[in-house]
Amino acid sequence: MIPVLLIVIPLVCGLAGFFIKSSRSARDWSLIASIMTMVVSLAGLVIHPNAASLVFDAEWLPALGSSFSVGLDGLGQILTLLTAVSFPLIFTATYRTEYKNANNFYALMLLSQAGLMGVFVANDALLFYFFWELALIPVYFLCSNWGGEKRVQATFKFFIYTFVGSLLMLVGIIYLSQHTADHGFSLKSFTDLNQRIPAQDQTWLFWLFFIAFAIKMPLFPFHTWQPDTYEQSPSATTMVLSGIMVKMGLFGILRWLAPVLSTGTWIWGDTASALCIIGMIYASLMAIKQDDLKRLVAYSSIAHIGLMCLAIFATTQAGMQGVMIQMFNHGINIIGLWIVVDLIERQFHTRKISELGGLAQKAPALAIGLVLVALANLALPLTNAFVGEFLMFSGVYGSAATKYNVVFTVTAGLSIILSAVYTLNMIQKVFYGKTNALTAKGRDIFFHEKMILALVVLVILVMGVYPKPVMDLTRGTVDLILTKMNFKL
Repeated sequence: MIPVLLIVIPLVCGLAGFFIKSSRSARDWSLIASIMTMVVSLAGLVIHPNAASLVFDAEWLPALGSSFSVGLDGLGQILTLLTAVSFPLIFTATYRTEYKNANNFYALMLLSQAGLMGVFVANDALLFYFFWELALIPVYFLCSNWGGEKRVQATFKFFIYTFVGSLLMLVGIIYLSQHTADHGFSLKSFTDLNQRIPAQDQTWLFWLFFIAFAIKMPLFPFHTWQPDTYEQSPSATTMVLSGIMVKMGLFGILRWLAPVLSTGTWIWGDTASALCIIGMIYASLMAIKQDDLKRLVAYSSIAHIGLMCLAIFATTQAGMQGVMIQMFNHGINIIGLWIVVDLIERQFHTRKISELGGLAQKAPALAIGLVLVALANLALPLTNAFVGEFLMFSGVYGSAATKYNVVFTVTAGLSIILSAVYTLNMIQKVFYGKTNALTAKGRDIFFHEKMILALVVLVILVMGVYPKPVMDLTRGTVDLILTKMNFKL
């Protein structure tokens, strides 16, 4: 029942939240609901991996051959844990933010969490698609109602991209279901197709799924919705989009593309890897040019997601293990960066790097928090991202699935150098140097904000020093995915 509770708690609490009138009560209600979800997620980690409480099956749409089948393996547990931990962090970090119709805002946030949980636990393709849409629809309303001045244009672009991607994926799901032995949508039925779908069909089916997942990550050239949407969305929604929702695309490749269409994944692996490399370099160069903190972090996220996607197509154990770890670590690190950006914007009412400076003199705790999170984002040794990136680069370099492994590794390494350029440049210009008329009146962050940043830093250091529990949690899933992918290699 654990996966069901992960969906039901935020779903029911979100629906109930629409009827709460007080802004303060809506905030408290959403925070309590997210903490309840986190407790359930943590409880699931201490249960034996094969326990019956980690799976649930019930009749849903028998006429279509679809069931309400949910379960938690290592991949699902690491991403549901990220989702469960992130929402209390987000709600606490933005607790002082006032929203018009706050009850609707927080209710939609919880509904989005329910959708995300459903995506990560679904073992039925049609159910997966249902939750995929449930996660996206609340975000559309959050951006369009509580976003910035250009929210309408940004939200429209976001809607068009995601709608087209979802439609392509639905076509692929229906096609595959018609070729399963039982004409069903179960994950087992889909993975069994790996032995029966001809290579010529896999070549075009691959793109139906890959484009949908590439849009969500986002991956070059399907990324253009992301910087505008991140910039115009309210900070709490941006944290959800960047820290958690982009993992839907990576998860989709690992769960529903690579094990199901392994031949198509192998045929188009070099093409997809080239797109990852182009996106990493392009996003890093764009980040260097940014004067807006939100857009800088947005492009930084594209570069990091590109490396994770590249490691998936390397089809090595080290690379896959690195992706599993890095999905969690990237979520924590990027949310930490967004929290810092939000704290700066709320205090100084600007996100422009050129208008800031010398903040370390006025807000030393904020400066320390940013430096530590930013260094983790750079994959400094003893921080969480170092473990994941080291494994991913090892996996890409040792890949036997491509003859361009050395080229991919070296080119991807350039993005790490570029990330150091824009990250250190941002730290220097925003927090060091002389204060100006705007920043001279600054103050340090409040106690609860210090505690949130301290918690993020603690996770960064613990995961950097002792990543073994996460590696043990995901190793079985990695081996299973690689076994299915290598069936026709």
